[in-house]
Amino acid sequence: MRIPADDEIRALHERHAPSRKAFDLVWTHCVIVCEIAERLIDGLDLDKDLVRAGCLLHDIGVFRLYGPSGEIDHGEYVRHGVLGHDLLRDEGFAEELCRFCSHHTGVGLTREDVERQGLPIPVADYLAETGEERLVMYADKFHSKTDPPTFVSAAAYARRVRRFGADKAAAFEAMRGVYGDPDLNPLAMEHGHTLA
Repeated sequence: MRIPADDEIRALHERHAPSRKAFDLVWTHCVIVCEIAERLIDGLDLDKDLVRAGCLLHDIGVFRLYGPSGEIDHGEYVRHGVLGHDLLRDEGFAEELCRFCSHHTGVGLTREDVERQGLPIPVADYLAETGEERLVMYADKFHSKTDPPTFVSAAAYARRVRRFGADKAAAFEAMRGVYGDPDLNPLAMEHGHTLA
């Protein structure tokens, strides 16, 4: 499998972004998720190039949620993963890369989650299966594309994820046990984003 270089991924974002504002928001988030993952990867037997590409690609589907107003359709946000998967597949990327889009939402979506919540995505399991997928999913929890964008502490995310059930909270705690809590303060200062 060919792993695309950073400049190729950035060009893909630029081509699909509906505006410079959208590009800046999504690309910056993906770069930050990559920086977080790189702080957590030491000592793990993972393909660093694949993790990097996965981080930089994981949210590209968000571009397909922008409407004519130039704003994201937040009501359809859960679809961004499958939309990104389709976008990358249509661009000729390998399935291993496409999965970073469709398998990073929350701490994973099961077929039962999709059915029970009536989510507007095909009924299937969207769980991170490889170590690389799990690390990208985990790193993504620590930065939010809110307005303004913010870093999210492990404690804050743990509180948020509880509303989706004890199983989701336990899954996040298990990931914390594997990867630890990233030091977000230097990144928050570097990027000028607050830390919640």
